[in-house]
Parts: sequence; structure tokens; C-alpha cells
Amino acid sequence: MHKKHLLSSLFGAALIALSGAGLVHASEQQPVDEPSLLERYTSSAQDLILKGFELIGINYRFGGTNPDTGLDCSGFVQLVFKEAMGILLPRSAREQSEVGAIVDRQELKPGDLVFFNTMRRAFSHVGIYLGDNRFMHAPRTGAEVRVEDMGQSYWIQRYNGARRLLAR
Repeated sequence: MHKKHLLSSLFGAALIALSGAGLVHASEQQPVDEPSLLERYTSSAQDLILKGFELIGINYRFGGTNPDTGLDCSGFVQLVFKEAMGILLPRSAREQSEVGAIVDRQELKPGDLVFFNTMRRAFSHVGIYLGDNRFMHAPRTGAEVRVEDMGQSYWIQRYNGARRLLAR
């Protein structure tokens, strides 16, 4: 599949996910005083998600911080927050897990950081929550930046928590 078409499909899927999360309403007619489709989804979160989607398909590289040569999970998150929001995050997933406010899983909102134990130690992996139980991340060597379902047993068993950096 052509990368531009893939990105368009993924963005469409994200809007559907956001719709399911109550953040975007499908083709409903909105009263004039009610926020539009994407206005409901905070502009900060929009910027983060859009920047993240630009990086879908980038190769994973351990220690990677440059999209031209590859990104690891924390390098991906660091780059997205820097370019979309001007927020400078620490380099490692562990350090990123200490920034911002702790968020209960039931309270997750798009743009929150989600953390997992993928290397037999807490907070060894990080991604950006999209809504509808989905997140984007740089998974592992041999893979690319992509969107995953946190409802899969692999992620459920390894979930460590979440942090919120964006004001709501």
C-alpha cells in the first residue's frame, strides 16, 4: 500500500476511534454554538496526534532519535512532543514516566503517555494514547512506528500506567 494512502487510512481510523471515544461525532449536524468535529479534540492533542501520524512507518532503531535513521519508543515520543508542542521530554521511557500527572486507565485522553513493561522492568516502553483503547508507538527492532490496540492481551499484561502532560 502506498505510504500516503496508508497515512490517510490510519488518520481516518483515528477519527473513527476518536468518534468512539466521544471526542469526534460522525456526520451529525452541530448547533452553531457547539464545537465542531475537531474543536472538541483539544488543539494540543490534535497537534500531537497529527505529528505522530506523520511518523507512522518510520523504522525502529534502538536509541534512535532521528526519523531519517530510525526511532525507538522514547525517541518517537520525545520527537512528537518537541515538534508538535515545543515540550522537551527526558530521553528514556523510565524518565518520561516521572513527568506530568498520573492518570488512571479509565481516565485516559488522547495525547496521554502510556507505559508498559516490555523488558522485564517497569516503564521500559512508552507510547501516545489516541483514544478508543489505541496508542501509537515505535515497537521493536524490525518493526515500524504504528498504532496498536491496548486491549490485546500482550499490552494488558504489561500496562504500567499513564501520565498527562497536556492541560485539559
